[in-house]
Amino acid sequence: MKHNGIQSAGTAGPSLTIPFMLLSVLFVVCLIVANLVEIKTVDLGWFTVTAGLVVFPVSYIINDCVVEVYGFRKARLMIWTGFAMSLLTALFLNVAIWLPGGADWHGQEAMEAVYGAVPRIMGASFMAFICGSMVNAYVMSRMKACAGQRMNSRGSFSMRAIVSTLWGESVDSMVFFPIAFGGILPWGTILSLIITQAFLKTAYEILILPVTLVVVRRLKHLERLDTVDTSVDYRWWRLSDI
Repeated sequence: MKHNGIQSAGTAGPSLTIPFMLLSVLFVVCLIVANLVEIKTVDLGWFTVTAGLVVFPVSYIINDCVVEVYGFRKARLMIWTGFAMSLLTALFLNVAIWLPGGADWHGQEAMEAVYGAVPRIMGASFMAFICGSMVNAYVMSRMKACAGQRMNSRGSFSMRAIVSTLWGESVDSMVFFPIAFGGILPWGTILSLIITQAFLKTAYEILILPVTLVVVRRLKHLERLDTVDTSVDYRWWRLSDI
């Protein structure tokens, strides 16, 4: 149901438009790149982070934009698409590692050292990002729907973006780091990574929020759409419900 650009996503979501597809492509690229560089830890003064911090929060920002404009269903579709492509990337990397090198190839050990850990990283990322992203999308969607029911308005996107990111990133970090680095890094370092990454990624969201607001306003104007989820099935495995 759609009135004056506001769509109530109770039974059907909007169609797959070019802006949505472009956002999905960017989402997938950020996810894959983050997984490839996540194996590197970086010391920033008192903080220990992973190189994925540079790229990974962008995927959450895109997630927020998609939920705000297109609704939970489209965010769920985008998340599952990202993970399908991540798993495909991991498969291709393993095939490349397994292939016998040529006579002039001398980088096998380096390639195995860097990309050999990717399947574990991908596995950890799959579980963590499904949990974190779905929590992020759920909190974002529910906050907007509840705000509309209580105040006959769609409330503050900024507040929804910050709160949903804090929840999503916290869940993501608590799932990802023990699986990805358990037995490799000291548990004290893993705990530090969990706390630091959740905090810094949320701070990243706050810092770039002015840009996100511009993107959301532009998308709503371009699509003539502002989806409020009502009677939406939030089960994360409902891929057919788009």
